[in-house]
This record gives sequence, C-alpha cells and structure tokens, in this order.
Amino acid sequence: MAMAPLVPSLRSSFLLSSPQTKLSHSFKPPTTIKRESVFSYPRIRALELDQNTIVAISVGVVSVAVGIGIPVFYESRIDNSAKRENTQPCFPCNGSGAQQCRFCTGTGNVTVVLGGGETEVSRCINCEGAGTLTCTTCQGTGIQPRYLDRREFKDDD
Repeated sequence: MAMAPLVPSLRSSFLLSSPQTKLSHSFKPPTTIKRESVFSYPRIRALELDQNTIVAISVGVVSVAVGIGIPVFYESRIDNSAKRENTQPCFPCNGSGAQQCRFCTGTGNVTVVLGGGETEVSRCINCEGAGTLTCTTCQGTGIQPRYLDRREFKDDD
C-alpha cells in the first residue's frame, strides 16, 4: 500500500496564535472542540536555538567583552606606569643625553676634498664644532621617555 507524502506544515517559530494540528497520513477528527475567543493575541513561544544562532550570540557577547576589556586593560596599565619612576636609559644616546654629530662623525671638523688633490678642513656647521648634539629623543636627560611623554599635544585654538 502506497503512503501519501507528508505535507510540511508552515509555522513560525516565534509566534503561535493557536495550536495547529500536524497533517499526517491518517486523519483523526478532534475528540473535543475548543472554542477560542474571537480576539486572540499571538503568544510568544520559547526560542528554538540552533547551533548557528548560539555561535552568533556567543560571538556577539565575546565581541562586547573584548571591546570593553581592552580599553580598560590599557587604561589600568597606563595608570600603573605613571605611578612608577622611569629609570630606563635612553636608547639612541645610551643614557648620555648627547648624540654624535652625523656630519663630522664626532670630530667637530668637516673635511672637504677640492679639485686638484686639495682638501679643506672647516668647523662643522651642524654641531658648531662640538662633535655632539643634544639627543632629540630624551632632550638631553638620558632617560628614555614613555610613549605619551614623547608626544607634544597642542591645542588647536
């Protein structure tokens, strides 16, 4: 005996205004007839959560937590570093506060080769003959500045 194919029932997983009977291969008349009121409002049923919905909700919750957690973490680290004394020596000048002049390589004099094998030695105009310049990273203190200390924030007004 051939069976009739199942007819899929159309339903919403969120709203259900009245209980629906599922169609099957055999029809059974209802034993009791319930009269519903003329004005029936849809009832909200429990959500049916599948794996994709759970993953999407989890990703959303983790995103919000990370979006709040990272700034809070960095703010606490900034506050803690501001309380500590900075004693790290400056990297470019090795804590001396002065850097060697690039033009005269620390001699204070610049040698210029002229035509015909002649040379001329003159005082370096970059360091004015000192051979060193004040370190631009630490401004001569010899202490490596923290990141925000290196930046100069100017008001545009």
